[in-house]
Amino acid sequence: MLIRPLDVMKDLEAVIDFYHQNADYWLMAEGQLPGVQKSADFFTDGPPGCDPMQSERLGLFLNDELAGLAELSFGFPEPDAAYLGLMLLGTAARGLGHGKTLLSHVENLARRAGSPQLYLAVLQANSRGHAFWTREGYVSTGLSRVDNSNGLNHVITRLVKVL
Repeated sequence: MLIRPLDVMKDLEAVIDFYHQNADYWLMAEGQLPGVQKSADFFTDGPPGCDPMQSERLGLFLNDELAGLAELSFGFPEPDAAYLGLMLLGTAARGLGHGKTLLSHVENLARRAGSPQLYLAVLQANSRGHAFWTREGYVSTGLSRVDNSNGLNHVITRLVKVL
């Protein structure tokens, strides 16, 4: 297993393939398959007020194949906080401890950057994801919202872990 930064010039095709091979999350979250633009947006998206150039875009590789990815930003929702905008494992990598390994890597990056907390948001519809975050020590901040941007009326809850 290898975890390394992803680069849009070298890794865009791998992210496109990864998103298509693991469309279950996108169908749940957005109700549609991800297009090429969605994959390209992985390299620039981030929470409000965060500098995309300061974000970490990571890939987890198994046998030279992209098997997971994560996006870590800094400065949201508080100036010294870190925010995990996306962490997604491929179906073949789930349930094998790889999520815990990738998350540990992300948390260590946030600690080294001086962030006292790591925030993330989870869809209520993503019960497996919510169970994972809870097992890893994340708790609700008490903030949640309804997002109907894709016509799915998702309830999104913000979680936090003190690092």
